[in-house]
Formats: sequence, C-alpha cells, structure tokens
Amino acid sequence: MKSSNTVWHHATVTRARREHLNGHHGALVWLTGLSGSGKSTVAHQVEELLHQAGCRTFVLDGDNVRHGLCADLGFSDAARHENIRRVGEAAKLFVEAGVVVLAAFISPFEADRERVRKLLGAGDFLEVYCRCPVDVCEARDVKGLYRRARAGEIANFTGISSPYEAPVAPDLELHTSVMSLDESVAAVLALLRARGVIPETACHAPVSGALPPLS
Repeated sequence: MKSSNTVWHHATVTRARREHLNGHHGALVWLTGLSGSGKSTVAHQVEELLHQAGCRTFVLDGDNVRHGLCADLGFSDAARHENIRRVGEAAKLFVEAGVVVLAAFISPFEADRERVRKLLGAGDFLEVYCRCPVDVCEARDVKGLYRRARAGEIANFTGISSPYEAPVAPDLELHTSVMSLDESVAAVLALLRARGVIPETACHAPVSGALPPLS
C-alpha cells in the first residue's frame, strides 16, 4: 500500500547522526503476550532505567494508542491487523530518530509481528515473549477483562474467544509467572546490551526503591 504522487525526501540529518548524538542505537523491543502477562509493566520499567541512564526512549502501549492513533479501530481480525500495521509504521519513525522503542501489544497473530519485523529489519526488531499461563493472567485481571469476556460481554478476547499465536523463536522469552519484575527487566536490558543497542556499561545498577509487582 503506497501513496501516489509522492517522492521520498532524503534529509541531511541521518539516523547515524542522530544515534551518534544520542550515544546509543535505535531499536524496537516488541513485547507480546496475553493480557495480564506483564508486557506494559516490563516495558515501562525498562524505559525508566534507560531514561535514568540518559537514553532516548518511548513506550508504545496497546491501550494508549487506541486513545488516538488507533481510536477508530475495533477488535476484529482485520482491525487488529491494521492496529499493528500502524504501530509498526510509527515505531519505525522513532527508530529512525535513534530512539529505543518499547512496544507492548498482545499482537496475537504471528503474521502481524513478522510484518513489523520485515518493516524494521531483523536487526532493529527484538521480539520479547511474555509467556504466562492464561489462568495466571486471569487471576491478575486488574481490569476485569477476563471476567467480562467469559460472561460474553467482550467478543474476540485473546486467550478466551480468540486465539493467540505464540512466537516460535523470540529473541527473548520471559516466564513472567515465575520471574520477578527486576529479573524480567534485567533480561531485557541484557538483550539490548548484547545486541549493541545500548553501551555495555549502561543500566547495570538496580533501580532505587522497591519494584512494583508484575501485573
């Protein structure tokens, strides 16, 4: 899908120059998993530590983007495909700006996640699977969504009335039903260091204060 009568304008400020200014590379960390698996909690805590270390960051959250960018979309399969397409395009712009983007989306379909991977390029797309049994996610259910889905009040609810296609070979798998938040966050930061996104010296110190429970 391409716009007609348009020509790409090449800027003099390149991604490499932006990354040099930032002191780190841009990348998209894509956290996928069931509702309640801890995606947003991990994403925001990773961002907090990166921000404290002076990195340029942004979290794209599944609920938040539906208040604006994707406010016109429902939850049919077609709407879910479009939701992830838009988020992928937005994330690509941030990565081109040299930002570390943390995207927290259920993103239940493998084809949609693979489309974003191809859009960004394998080196810029880091898939993190927040693996958590549905009964644990349901027990957390702070929004009451599982209860409403089982009562038939929410249609096409992933894990209940709509399928979730788990990643086959994610870059990182977090078992969030048994791992603590700080363990999960440390694993994501280690991945960013290992892939050369952030310097080897970045984000080794623990965050000050107690971490909230994973939810």
